Amino acid sequence: MTVNDHIERFHGLPVLDFVEALEAAGEQHGPEARRLPDAGSVAWRINLGYDSEATFAERWQQFLDTVDTERVTAVVIGQWSPEEPDSFREPMEAVVAVADRLPALRALFVGDITYEQCEISWIQQCDITPLLTAFPQLAELVVRGASEDWDGKGGLALQPLRHEALRALRFESGGLPGSVVRSVAGCDFPALERLEFWLGVDHYGGDTTMDDLAPFLDGARFPALRHLGLQNSAFEDDIAAAVAHAPVVARLESLSLAMGVLTDQGATALLEGQPLTHLRSLDLHHHYLSDELQQRLRRALPGVEIDLSGAGGPDERRRYVAVAE
Repeated sequence: MTVNDHIERFHGLPVLDFVEALEAAGEQHGPEARRLPDAGSVAWRINLGYDSEATFAERWQQFLDTVDTERVTAVVIGQWSPEEPDSFREPMEAVVAVADRLPALRALFVGDITYEQCEISWIQQCDITPLLTAFPQLAELVVRGASEDWDGKGGLALQPLRHEALRALRFESGGLPGSVVRSVAGCDFPALERLEFWLGVDHYGGDTTMDDLAPFLDGARFPALRHLGLQNSAFEDDIAAAVAHAPVVARLESLSLAMGVLTDQGATALLEGQPLTHLRSLDLHHHYLSDELQQRLRRALPGVEIDLSGAGGPDERRRYVAVAE
């Protein structure tokens, strides 16, 4: 599986591409704002097309000058480099520099980039800590990609911090550095309800270990947590075995072990572990379970919404995570 499409909804709002909205308004200059949707009614995507002559800084400034940003609640940042992949560092600095002009911002998606624009493991990220410090009221943050720049510098990073308002955090990656996972474990997020990691594979920098995941399983961190996603992993069976006895599971409403190399071994561990009947949903899509194990799961969890789509079959010789390159 690759990331084929741009997201259509974010933070409960339809996503609207800023440039496309301007074109639909029929003019590129003048009083566009009067002809655009209410600033708080959509999630605004700022994106550079492949043939864009504008830089991200120029497009971002145009957005600030056109839309009533004091009413904007959600922003989706797409491709920030029109040709070759480039680090998010400078675009992030442009966003953080005008945080005071986005007082209502509650949700930010960084990297709504499809594989046709850039493979997920080529998306060059940076230390995204300034996003959280600049927006203390941010409730949802999604970051896609984790790669270093062309000089082998940077890459996705996060410094441990306290953030009072963050309720949902997701990292989408073909290879999530263990350092990022450890940093999240070191953060203080008292309001965090949803946490998702796309762990990926070591070939693309995914060196997270079971020890790195332990703080999220023992129930000591993040008292408000209600959804946990430990996904897209080559060692999904080991994760399932740990989850089967993890104290945090008792207070979850939903759990995702999807997108990874989950086999009958991991599913059996889940069935033989603590009860999961209290869950509202269990996402296991993209898996390698036999028909028998799938049936056992459905029988054991009759009241749980289970996603078992994308079965690869237990005998497949080549097993892979859903999103890597």
